[in-house]
Amino acid sequence: METAKSVILLVDDQESIRFFLEKTLVQEGYEAHTAKNGTEAVELAQKIVPDLILLDLRLPDMDGLEVLRRIKTIFPEICVVMITAFGDIETAVQAMKEGAYDFVSKPINLDQLLMVISKGLDSKALSREVLQLKRQMELGDGFEYLMGESSSMKKVYDVVEQVAKSDTTTVLIEGESGVGKEMIAHLIHNYSSRADKPFLDVNCASLPEQLLESELFGHEKGAFTDAKSQKQGLLELANRGTLFLDEIGEMSLTIQVKLLRVLERMVFRRVGGTADIHVSVRIISATNRDLKREVAENRFRPDLYYRLKVVPMRIPPLRERREDLINFAKYFINIFNKKFNKDFEEIEDQAKEVMLSYAWPGNIRELKNSIERIVLLENGPVLKTSYLPFAGGREEDSTIGKKVDRMMSEPFPEEGINLEEVMAEIEKELIIKASDQVGWNQSQTARLLNLKRDKLRYRMKGYNLQENKEVTTK
Repeated sequence: METAKSVILLVDDQESIRFFLEKTLVQEGYEAHTAKNGTEAVELAQKIVPDLILLDLRLPDMDGLEVLRRIKTIFPEICVVMITAFGDIETAVQAMKEGAYDFVSKPINLDQLLMVISKGLDSKALSREVLQLKRQMELGDGFEYLMGESSSMKKVYDVVEQVAKSDTTTVLIEGESGVGKEMIAHLIHNYSSRADKPFLDVNCASLPEQLLESELFGHEKGAFTDAKSQKQGLLELANRGTLFLDEIGEMSLTIQVKLLRVLERMVFRRVGGTADIHVSVRIISATNRDLKREVAENRFRPDLYYRLKVVPMRIPPLRERREDLINFAKYFINIFNKKFNKDFEEIEDQAKEVMLSYAWPGNIRELKNSIERIVLLENGPVLKTSYLPFAGGREEDSTIGKKVDRMMSEPFPEEGINLEEVMAEIEKELIIKASDQVGWNQSQTARLLNLKRDKLRYRMKGYNLQENKEVTTK
C-alpha cells in the first residue's frame, strides 16, 4: 500500500526562507505549501488541511501566537512547529503551552529542522495507531463476526481495502436494512489515513428537513426561531475525518443541492451564515432504496447520485450468504452468554436447518435480536428449535400466525373473546417484529407498517414500547 505524502505548510514573511525550505521539503519527499502572512496561512490551512505547519513567530499582519490560536481553534490536531528568532524563546515556550509541538530557532539548522518535522509526524502517526487500537479493543470481536467466509463478502472486503487507500473517495453502500452498512463504513474509516479523526454519522430519515440541514451544516445565532446560539454542524465536526450519511435516499432535494456543493468544492455555509467554511471530509453514504430508480422518478438528483457513487458497494442480504449464518449466530450466542450470564454451548441440528431455511428479512440485525431474546428468556446449554419464533422457517408459523390460526380453527369459548385485546396484542407483536427488523428505527418501522411516524409513536407509547428496549411477548 502506497503511503500518501505528508503535507507541510510553511509560514514565513521572508521570500528567501520560503523558497529555500519549500525546495528542501519537496526533496525530502513532502508535499510543501507556503504562506507569507498569518491571514494567508489560516485561509490556506483550511483548503489543504496540512499534517504539519512550520510557523514563524513574527509575521507582518499578526504574531505567530495569534495564528497558532486560530489554527488550533479550527484544527486542534494539526502539528505546529514554531520558527523563532534569537530572543523569542519565552514566546516559543508560551506557544508550546498553547499547543505547539516544538520550536526551532533562526538561523535554521536544517538537520535539526528535519528531525523535528519527522518526530512531529511520527507523534501524530503514533496517536492514530493508539486510537485505532483503542477502537478495536472497544469493538471486541466485532470485526471478526463480520468477516464471514462467503465469497460475496470477501469481494466487499477487497473493495474496502482498496477504497481505504484513498481517503477522499466517496462511497455509496447499498443494501437492505440490517446487512451491516454502517459497520462497512466504519471499516473504511478505520483502515484509512483518517482513522485518528472523527467518524460521525446521521440518519437522514430520522430528522425533518430543517433539523437535518442544521445538523449537517450548523447554524448561526438567530438563523431561525430556536437558534439561540451558533452551532457547528457535522461537516465541521467531522473535518479531516469521515461523515456517514445513512438512508441518503430520504434526503430532501433542497439539502441534496447543498450537499452536492460540498462534494464538488468541500465548501459550505452554516444556515443563516455568509462565510464560506472549507473542510476535508470523506463522505460515505448508505441506502436501502434503489437510488437509480429514485433518480429516474425525479426524487433524487442525478448529479449528486453520480458524485456519491464514485465507488458503489452492494452488501448482500443474509439469505445470500447462508454459509456465514451459523457462525454469526454462534458469535452472538457468546456475546449474550456473557451479558446475561447464560451457558448456551451449541445449536441443535434441526434448529440450524430452520435458521438456514428462514428468509431473515431483517438480516444480521434480526439475527442478533433473535439470539439476544432467546439467550435472555431460555435456558441452555442447547439452543433448540422450539426457541425459534419462526420454527419451520415460514412467516405464517410465527407467534402471531399461530394465535390467529388457533382462533380461526376453534369455536369461540362460552364467555366469548375480547376483540379489542386480541387486536391490540396482534398489533403490538407486529410493531415489535417490524421494529426488530429495522433495529428500532422508528422511521423505517413506520414505513414497514404504512403508518405515519406520529401514529406509530402514539401506539408504541400506549404499549410501553421504547426504542432499543427489550420487549417480550407471551
